[in-house]
Amino acid sequence: MPHAASDAVDAIIAQWNAQCPGLDVSPMQVLTRLFRFNAFATRNVTRGFQELGLHQGEFDVLATLYRSGPPYALNPQKLVETLLLTSGAMTNRLDRLENAGLLTRSPNPEDRRGTIVSLTDAGLRAIRQALKRYLRDLEALLAPLSAAERKQLAGLLRKLLLPQDRETPGGIGS
Repeated sequence: MPHAASDAVDAIIAQWNAQCPGLDVSPMQVLTRLFRFNAFATRNVTRGFQELGLHQGEFDVLATLYRSGPPYALNPQKLVETLLLTSGAMTNRLDRLENAGLLTRSPNPEDRRGTIVSLTDAGLRAIRQALKRYLRDLEALLAPLSAAERKQLAGLLRKLLLPQDRETPGGIGS
């Protein structure tokens, strides 16, 4: 079935085919589109976060605490594992969010050497506002797809990601 329109990747593939006849560049048809879509999605989502005074990484921390459910608190190591960060990178994010009044760190009652990171009331308000904006931005990015196409694409991407998740520290298989 012919496509109604060509995209930039079609032009890139045509150039590769012209320069390297006989070389199978078909993997680029999928992955170059994923890379380009990721760049566009990151740009749009980043713009939305910036308007709210957040960075993507800060949203990720707040969102992880929020989706953990009440009391919206986790130990820093759990955050590191969930977000696949180094402890130094996590400390920097926590410092910025704590200085902004969006979270607090307090002693862990179950481990006197550890701490617990908790959302403040301001943090709860911020993540709820950011989440609405984030979902609106994601919806705009997916608008060209029907509900059935979105479901199919989600399933195909899951199939691609499962082996990666199983092999990644902090992923589903570790």
